[in-house]
Amino acid sequence: MAVSSKQKLTTKVLEQLSKTPPADNVFDTELPGFHVRPGKRGLTFRLFYRTKTGRQRILTLGRYGTLTAAQARKDANEALAIVAQGGDPRAVMEQARAEEERQQQQTILAYLDGPYAVAQRRKKDGDATMRRIKHAFDGWLSKPMSDLTRADIERWQGEREAKGEAYTTSKRHLGALKTMLAHAADRKVILTNPLARINLQRPAMTEEAMVEQASQRRYLEAEEVEALFAGIEAYQEAKRKQRRSSRAHGKAYLPSLDDVAYVDHVAPWTLTMYYTGFRPGDLFGLRWDHVNLDFRTIRKVIEKTAHHHSEPMTFPLSAAAVDVLKEWHRQQGEPKTGLVFPSQRNGKRMSQTAMQKPWATIRKLAGLPDDLVLYSLRHNFASQLVMAGIDLLTVSKLMAHSDIQTTIQHYAHLRPNHSRDAVEVFARQTASQGADRTDTTEGDVHLSLVR
Repeated sequence: MAVSSKQKLTTKVLEQLSKTPPADNVFDTELPGFHVRPGKRGLTFRLFYRTKTGRQRILTLGRYGTLTAAQARKDANEALAIVAQGGDPRAVMEQARAEEERQQQQTILAYLDGPYAVAQRRKKDGDATMRRIKHAFDGWLSKPMSDLTRADIERWQGEREAKGEAYTTSKRHLGALKTMLAHAADRKVILTNPLARINLQRPAMTEEAMVEQASQRRYLEAEEVEALFAGIEAYQEAKRKQRRSSRAHGKAYLPSLDDVAYVDHVAPWTLTMYYTGFRPGDLFGLRWDHVNLDFRTIRKVIEKTAHHHSEPMTFPLSAAAVDVLKEWHRQQGEPKTGLVFPSQRNGKRMSQTAMQKPWATIRKLAGLPDDLVLYSLRHNFASQLVMAGIDLLTVSKLMAHSDIQTTIQHYAHLRPNHSRDAVEVFARQTASQGADRTDTTEGDVHLSLVR
């Protein structure tokens, strides 16, 4: 039976022991319980100790080669200090390892690939959201979620700005991350969302940026509306002319477009957006199941806010919108179900950018400015309603804004209110008081000033 030996465990002794492994444990002559154990993979530093209840325990400190003699001796002394205070160093180490594992499970990447991936798979743009977070915060993926700080965000924003990224893009990236953190906090994976009250610092806008922003969120002037409708008709006529040419040059099998109201989906799609103010995504996802032409309504879940409001909303349709949809419905064979505006290529939902090129064509044919983006039709819908005196709450509901503050922020300045009348009353009252003062004598004025 092998017998444990004793030596002072110095680097020189450990080198000899590693070359000629002992038969059993070798204990240190100076530090009680501190020893090395031989094994197939080399020497391992360990510590024998007793807890305050008298229970004998063994704490494995690490392998020689990974730890030096001095490091192992230091760790052993710290463990014995815990024992002297009535603690159990092995239990402390196990708790530390458990906490480390818990922290690993709480990293951004672990949560993204775990619980959050399950939640995002249920959403239409879930995969895109996952890619956005992984790409924008690739340097943080191994970082525990609860360790994120304001300083991290400030440094990150500075780095994104240095790369030329727009403020609005960075804001969308951060919004996606904050939503994920809120999801984790709601499920008690982390105690709180560390970024809940942290926002990006808005940079000072250049004059060019202010002009660009104003051009994107504006309404159409009367002559622009007239030009828009002329551009839509010009688009349709160009398509009809192209089809007549094709039929005359060997493609007589193609159906004539001269006898149909709409040559393709572009005109009815654009007109529906104009008359309803719907977001493009909601038109791409609009189904005949959502449309009730008899009751002149559309009832559907709004895609942008579906994760907050999963219940469908009902929107009234104007007579003009109903006329467009009725004609398109008849032209499509009066389907009961299916997409209202399916892709002509595969019959499925069109891509998010499917209307960009047709819109550019209409805009060019209409002679409209290049900065008039497609989304301007939605802004025009809200703006015209507000300027017509429709209350902001109604406009907010028609725009499917999740918060009326959005409506107030972007459109309240357009509403006809009593502000102008109020300042006119002030001006008239001031003028009247001024006239009264001119009736006083010069002496009275002087005395009042002296007082």
